[in-house]
This record gives sequence, structure tokens and C-alpha cells, in this order.
Amino acid sequence: MTAILFWLFSALMLGFACAVVFNRNPVASALSLVVSFIGLAALFVLLNAYFLAVIQVLVYAGAVMVLFLFIIMLLDLRAEERRKFNTVVVAGGMIVAAMFVAELYAVIEQLPFRVRTFPPLRLDTALNPGTLNDVQNVGRLLFSGYNLPFQVVGVLLLVATIGVVVLSKKELK
Repeated sequence: MTAILFWLFSALMLGFACAVVFNRNPVASALSLVVSFIGLAALFVLLNAYFLAVIQVLVYAGAVMVLFLFIIMLLDLRAEERRKFNTVVVAGGMIVAAMFVAELYAVIEQLPFRVRTFPPLRLDTALNPGTLNDVQNVGRLLFSGYNLPFQVVGVLLLVATIGVVVLSKKELK
């Protein structure tokens, strides 16, 4: 059952991720990204990472996507117009993508752990982790070992918010 749910949520997530790229309407792309985030949260639940799943839904699918939709609607972005199909650009992109896949395959073939399999999952320890607390461990690690990067991200978000307000401000004539 877990394998079926994994493939279902993976297909859902990848399908809506493709919809983000191929939609011409920015609002539809943003909503497709929300569904893709929810599919990723479901995959976290399958991995018993409940804290990450909740944060994925609350922070990314909730707050960040509401901010993106607010910016899209504030800037009044319209659907992109259809352009003429350029075969040279598409062929060049396909060649670059094929070269990337070939290089990725060559690198993976050189790795020593590619022949090892994952250890079997023991359900008694996966479902009953004992005294470990996800939130406590993440908080302790975040504020002890990664305090400076955490503060830098906060400043970057503040600067981005100020930038959005400045860009969306209408000029008075």
C-alpha cells in the first residue's frame, strides 16, 4: 500500500510541477505549485517526517504561495502570449538536456554506493521512535549550529518584502 501511495503522490507532484512550467497563466501556475507542495508533504508523511510535512503545508503551500499570488495579482501579470515555435532553440535545448543526462549517468556510474541497496525498514522503530522529538531536535539544531544562516535568511526575506512594496508602489503624476 505504501508503494502505491508513493507512486501516486510522486506522479501527482511531478504532473503539477510540469503544469507550473507549461501554464501560460501565472495564477494557474502558482496554484499548480500549491498542489505540487501538497504532494511533497504527502511524501514526507509516507517517510514518517510529520514535522516536515506540516511545515511544508503551513509555510510553503500556505504563506509563501499566498505571498506569490498576492504579488502576481498586485503586479497585474497577464497570461503570456503564444510565440512562434523556434525549432533551433528547441533542438539546442534537447541536445543540452541529453548531454546533462549522459553526464549525470556517467557520474552515478562512478559512485561506489550505487550497487548497495537500502536496509530494510523496521516498522517497530519507524512507527515508535521512542523519546525523539522532531520539533525539539530541529529547533535545537537550528538555533545552535545554524543561527547565523537563520538570521541571514530573515534579513533577506525582509529585503525582499521591502523590494516588493517599492516595486508595486504606483507613481504619482
